[in-house]
Amino acid sequence: MYRKVLIFTLIVGVLALQWALWAGKSNIVDLIYLQQTLASLETKNASLRHRNDRLHADINEIKSRLEAIEARARKELGLILPGETYYQTVLPEGSVSRIPTD
Repeated sequence: MYRKVLIFTLIVGVLALQWALWAGKSNIVDLIYLQQTLASLETKNASLRHRNDRLHADINEIKSRLEAIEARARKELGLILPGETYYQTVLPEGSVSRIPTD
């Protein structure tokens, strides 16, 4: 009699542990999902960290060199200094520029 009760109790215990492992709070399915989410967030974080490093390098260059400020203003804002003449080249539709752009 005691053996049957002991076996039944062990079976119920194993089933309860299996339920907790697969369907309970903090189960394996949630763990796998969280690991995948963590991996994607780490990848995104690494790319953002790389972008921040580039921006910090740009800031340091702009703070330290006047030529860097002028070059950026010429490229992005179209700066023309006094005494310079501005020429704009318009290419025909569908043609490819042979001028390097950085």
